[in-house]
Amino acid sequence: MALTVVTLEKRDRIATVTLNRPEKLNALNAAMMAEFSTAIDTVAGDPEVKVVIIRGAGRAFSAGYDLGGGSTGRSTPFTIEDDHVVLQRYIETWLRVRELPKPVIAMVHGYCLAGATQLCICCDVIFVADDARIGFPSIPAGAGYVSAFWLWMVGPHRTKYMAFLPGSQISGKEAELMGFATRSFPAERLEEETYNYARRVAKVPAQKLRLEKLAINRAMDYRGFRASVLSGAEYDAIFHFGPGNEEIKKVREERGLRGAIRWYEEQ
Repeated sequence: MALTVVTLEKRDRIATVTLNRPEKLNALNAAMMAEFSTAIDTVAGDPEVKVVIIRGAGRAFSAGYDLGGGSTGRSTPFTIEDDHVVLQRYIETWLRVRELPKPVIAMVHGYCLAGATQLCICCDVIFVADDARIGFPSIPAGAGYVSAFWLWMVGPHRTKYMAFLPGSQISGKEAELMGFATRSFPAERLEEETYNYARRVAKVPAQKLRLEKLAINRAMDYRGFRASVLSGAEYDAIFHFGPGNEEIKKVREERGLRGAIRWYEEQ
């Protein structure tokens, strides 16, 4: 599978996976998700890769899931069960990053919203630019899907504070203070700091890195991480087919995503 909306580069035992739809702020569509999975499979099987960095091309890390719509080509109705399968598949893609037996660093600049924050939380280290904008979807189009991840980073009260208000965002510096980000750096230093850290980690024996990651992830799973984030797909599917989503869904169909965002902000 040739990669077109994701790129993969390898240098000095470090693999760089780049989300590459800069004209769409690297919004996550089906093609990008498929190519991202291929890139992760490739680095997982490459013994020369010790560390993985995930970044975004252009002005943003990623604006989250592509909600632009369009025809699915289906001849049968899209059911709540179908929705749950799709939502869970996306979560499982992020969990594959978490389970990769190598350290994964998210290097975040610009916007990092909604589904992109799920990806970051499944990385092992999150480095962000001080002026990055990190947060939740701009319209109330889902429930429980993103917040099930945030809980593990910033705690229940701060997660509710963000999740209750669609469009909630924090800066990179705030993300560090709240516990979402590992470190925050001035934007002009983000790349240098990220790669300097990755090069130092790449000197560590691969077995130690794998076992350190496994030990910490397993402890989180004993506390329920994997089960709780997967449950977010159930809550989200219920909301998508419930009465709370009917009005915003109709507005999106009539006006498109940008129009729906403007409509919501004017309420």
